[in-house]
Order: sequence, then structure tokens, then C-alpha cells
Amino acid sequence: MVVDPHTLGGPAPDPEGRPTVVVLDYGSGNVRSAVRALERAGAAVTLSSRAEDALNADGLVVPGVGAFATVMEELKAVDGPRIIGRRVAGGRPVLAICVGLQIMFERGIEHGVEADGLGEWPGTVELLPAPVVPHMGWNTVSAPEGSRLFEGVEDERFYFVHSYGVQSWEFEVAQPKMAPPLVTWSEHGARFIAAVENGPLCATQFHPEKSGDAGARLLRNWVRSLRPHPAPRPAAEAAS
Repeated sequence: MVVDPHTLGGPAPDPEGRPTVVVLDYGSGNVRSAVRALERAGAAVTLSSRAEDALNADGLVVPGVGAFATVMEELKAVDGPRIIGRRVAGGRPVLAICVGLQIMFERGIEHGVEADGLGEWPGTVELLPAPVVPHMGWNTVSAPEGSRLFEGVEDERFYFVHSYGVQSWEFEVAQPKMAPPLVTWSEHGARFIAAVENGPLCATQFHPEKSGDAGARLLRNWVRSLRPHPAPRPAAEAAS
């Protein structure tokens, strides 16, 4: 039996047929700009800390501003690790932004303090070896071939604000039929991971909601992926 997730609680189906998106409200920074940007991208958006909302929306956005350890504690306070883990395990889309990307890795080290992340991907978030931090402003990225997230904006600039990043990718595909994650890179003092596309879980180190037209297109790409478009009916069937 197929169960409509909306019958289990959470955002009601949008009367206009737009995908429902919950921006997880757990006290991490100003999320209003993300809500507005997602609405402009075509989603019906709810800002919520309720688990049933976050679990049952078509898409979940996990923002993140601040120190790695602090963001993890705030996330735990609203049952975020369980919510994110259940969505990813069930193939339900999640988009993480800025420190939201960082906490998807195994650990973060900031000011000598080491904290565990969610461990969706192996790797450590560390200080960028650059003469000037934070890395603040517009920068280009190197997106891999086949990226759906960066379709149409592969050569554009995006807005970054961070001092820490993941500087190596150590993910090993365990199953032969499993598609490897797509990793996008940027550079500030050293190469660092700017975005990851891994099945239902996508994440960006930059802020798409602050990245002008390029960020708007990227968010539209993600929102449009939340519900598959119905396949066109064969001509013979349509005529019958």
C-alpha cells in the first residue's frame, strides 16, 4: 500500500500543486531569506521545527550559520539528526546550506574544538589555509558533468561566507550499482568542497539564497526535482 506522507501530518498539499518545502527552524541564523528564495523558486514553503512537518514535506532545507559544534547542538534540540537520517534513508530530498553542508560530514574542528557531525559523508571540516579568512564574497565553482543542481549555472559565481571547509573527498562507493556522489569544488587558499549531490541529499557550502540569479536558478533546479513530472502519454493512448 502506498501511503501519502501528508496523511501522517506535516504540510498540507499545496492547492496550486507546488512542491511543499520545510525550512528547518532550529535557531541557526536568519532563515527568512531562504524562505523567500524558495518561494520564488516555485515551492510552497513552511518555516517549522516540528518533526512531522520536516519529515513529511516534499523537500527539507537545512540552513546553517555559526560554529559547527553550536549548530550540531541546536540541531539535536529539535531532533534534527533523526529527521535528516530518516529522510535520507527513505530517499526523500534534503538540501543543506553552508554549515548545513559541513555538519553532513563526520567531524568539524573549530578553534581547537572537535565535534561530531552527522556522518553522512566521511571527512573533516577544518580551517581554510588562506591568507585571509573568512572567505567572503563571490567565487566560481567547478561542477561535475551530469550535475542537475548546477544545470544552466555551471560557469556562474556564487556567494560564500565561511572560514572552514572540507578539503578532501574520501567517499567510497560500496555497491557497484550505486551512483557515486557528484562533488563540486571551489578554491580559497586551497580547494574545498562547494557542493555535493548524493541521491536525495544535496548540500552547498555557498548561500544560493544570496547568490542572485545563479542561486535562484539552482534553487529552481532543486525544487523542480522534488516531484517527477508525469511521463507524456503515448500518442496512440492519448488519441483513444
